[in-house]
Amino acid sequence: MSTPQSVTNQQVNATPQYETITGVVERLTFHSEESGYTVARLTRPRTTDLTTIVGNFANIQPGQTLQLTGFWKDHPQYGPQFNVVNYKETKPATLTGIEKYLGSGLIKGVGPVTARRIVAHFGLETLDIIENQIDRLIEVQGIAKKRIKLIKNAWETQKAIKEVMVFLQSHGVSTTYAVKIYKQYQDNAIATVTSNPYQLATDIYGIGFLTADKIARNLGVAPDSEFRYSAGIIHALSEAAEDGHCYLPQPELIENVIKLLTTDTHQPQEEAIAHIIKEMSAREELIRESVRENYSEKLLLCYKPTFFHTEMNLAQMISRRLSQPSVQDMPRVRAWLERFMASRKIQLSPQQQQAVETAAYSPIMVLTGGPGVGKTFTTHTIVSLWKAMGKSIALAAPTGRAAQRLAEMTGLEAKTIHRLLEFDPKTMGFKRDHENPLPHNAIIADEASMLDLFLAHSLVKAVAQGAQLLLVGDIDQLPSVGPGKVLADLINSLRVPVVRLTQVFRQAQQSAIVIAAHQINQGDYPTLEPISDNPVSDCLWHSGGYQPEHGVQAICELITDFIPRLGFNPACDVQVLCPMSRGLVGTRNLNAVLQGLLNPPSPDKPEIVRSGMTLRVGDRIIQQTNDYNREVFNGDLGTILSIDTEEQELTVDYGGRDVVYDYADLNEITLAFAVSIHKSQGSEYPVVILPFYMQHFIMLSRNLFYTGLTRARKLAIVVGSKKAISLAVGTTNDQQRYTRLWQRLLQPS
Repeated sequence: MSTPQSVTNQQVNATPQYETITGVVERLTFHSEESGYTVARLTRPRTTDLTTIVGNFANIQPGQTLQLTGFWKDHPQYGPQFNVVNYKETKPATLTGIEKYLGSGLIKGVGPVTARRIVAHFGLETLDIIENQIDRLIEVQGIAKKRIKLIKNAWETQKAIKEVMVFLQSHGVSTTYAVKIYKQYQDNAIATVTSNPYQLATDIYGIGFLTADKIARNLGVAPDSEFRYSAGIIHALSEAAEDGHCYLPQPELIENVIKLLTTDTHQPQEEAIAHIIKEMSAREELIRESVRENYSEKLLLCYKPTFFHTEMNLAQMISRRLSQPSVQDMPRVRAWLERFMASRKIQLSPQQQQAVETAAYSPIMVLTGGPGVGKTFTTHTIVSLWKAMGKSIALAAPTGRAAQRLAEMTGLEAKTIHRLLEFDPKTMGFKRDHENPLPHNAIIADEASMLDLFLAHSLVKAVAQGAQLLLVGDIDQLPSVGPGKVLADLINSLRVPVVRLTQVFRQAQQSAIVIAAHQINQGDYPTLEPISDNPVSDCLWHSGGYQPEHGVQAICELITDFIPRLGFNPACDVQVLCPMSRGLVGTRNLNAVLQGLLNPPSPDKPEIVRSGMTLRVGDRIIQQTNDYNREVFNGDLGTILSIDTEEQELTVDYGGRDVVYDYADLNEITLAFAVSIHKSQGSEYPVVILPFYMQHFIMLSRNLFYTGLTRARKLAIVVGSKKAISLAVGTTNDQQRYTRLWQRLLQPS
């Protein structure tokens, strides 16, 4: 069925005695989808004991019949193991082997039940029937014509994917992405990889430059080729965008590219990289802008073209709008505001009144402030004013949860910005733009600190001429995950009207979360009540034993004992927010631990293992990238509803909307019992647990702590050491993002 494949480079002191064995894969003890490294148990003819085999496999499933070449080695702990050097797959010779092979998930449309029926009907001829007379599957009870077509396509696809896998493995790429590569390029997969391996890093989520570069080197691309240098330059700018930058100064770009492209045998020269950058600029593959600020020397800034034009256009659109304020009868507006306050028997602060009055006439304005200062009620009042003025109002936020909160706050429908702008998967763009603007003359975008350069540009472009845009957000939170710092740039430009609310209202002062958040913002150690059986505060601290392993134990005890005693449901009310993913108290480890606590395995809960992670029905998950075809976006939280082993699909409930994933796309989601603080932006949870340990020292900062704490609506519990808390409070995030939006706003439009 396939040709022998090199499996692993064995390095042994003695010359091994090679032999060939044959058997059926009984089960996988361990399989890494990244490297293909596998430990499996094999059933061999005329033996009763299972044989342990070890090696790297492009694709291995229970039920496969394999002919293996290798040598025996005695493991000091696990005993005799057969170390596989190469192998080939043969058709299963027994009914049991055929049934396992078909039902292993290898073929979409055939699960264990269907496989049992097919083998019971056709016996040892099963695989020949599928290969040559597949229409005869209609003879099997429960298989309709529609299912036969699905199985036929899956069988052909599987054979094609296997060819791609063999090719990719021979060129050093992991097996994880073979299906995604095939889905992306279909029959052109091998041709595309051969002609331009760097295209993989651009087109396929999860494949980075280093993987593409490894393939390119194996295909013979020279380490000093212009092709490789150009790809490295674009990748370095893409990596900078991942860190929030819109451009890089040329000296920094060159330094990053040299680090990226240096190998054991080759180190690029600065002059060579500079020359390629100049040539790419001439071909408009990147844009260089010469700037001089504060009487300093001229500096060349390197942009990917889309970043440059988007930043430039956004600044120009905002400047044009600011030059056309609407004319309003302000005495009439103030009279309305007096009547509004009197009818509701409330008194807005002077800052809040200023915000409402500014919203009456400003084409674009920013409303900012921390927790407890009245942003919510001010926004509600502005909505009431706009209603009284007869305006058509649209409400939006970057995430689904933030949009839901905005709707609850105002009593009006609110959408995610992507849905408001009507994203079209066919064109990979928004239907709403300057030619087809939003049919509203007043728009509110909440959680505006999350707006990156591109989403802000798309939003402003879709606002009709003469319409007003109100951006509401907390400038002290973490900046957007994507490139830019739009809210900060708008405020720093001093061009856009800004009202910053600072007065904490009496009701909010009763919340220790609000008080602690403002203390953190001012650089003071927050007031945290040590945890006890009868807490008075809503902002608590658990020492967690000062060591990360003790922190894991403390979090488990909080979830299983303390939090339920306070009346909260750990399964749906609690969110653990971590500074980073790595380490014992990082998201990866805590997700595995919390999954066992909150959604343990059960016979009635289907589950699958992908990339070493178990996904189970009932699990809380988070989307890790923008998937415009499925209309789910980075940071969206959902719950696994079902896992279909026959269709090889997993269904996730995103707040009442079901989204289906193919198995091949499951690297887009991950467990979300614990998520990073960055991913939590725009969301609120009844209870938040924040583990803060020196293990995370590289990530600890004031705005990270502030953002995490303010995600808690009713209870916040900080678990960790005072040293880590002090470090976070005392560390301002000094790394400035490279953007020029605010400078461009100062230029004539």
